[in-house]
Amino acid sequence: MAASTAKAREEEMAASKEAVLSAYDKLLEAKEHFKLAAEAAGVDIKDEATEQLLKGRAKTEELGEQAAVFIREKPLATLGVAFIAGYILSQVFSRK
Repeated sequence: MAASTAKAREEEMAASKEAVLSAYDKLLEAKEHFKLAAEAAGVDIKDEATEQLLKGRAKTEELGEQAAVFIREKPLATLGVAFIAGYILSQVFSRK
């Protein structure tokens, strides 16, 4: 009986060891999948940020061109707006 009990324990230990090794392998595989998913998400976010940056740059250039056209077409109005804006800013920042 003692021999059969010892053999049963050895078989149980071997089965447990095999189960742990299998679970560990699956954990490593899952870790690799998560790593790949995170890298893919990072690339997606990076691509999206680059696209937004390019859109913002295009919009800035467009607004700059519109401002340049307005300045050439209406120099007195531009000078008046600049004077009023400067006056307002000086009043705001000079108050104590």
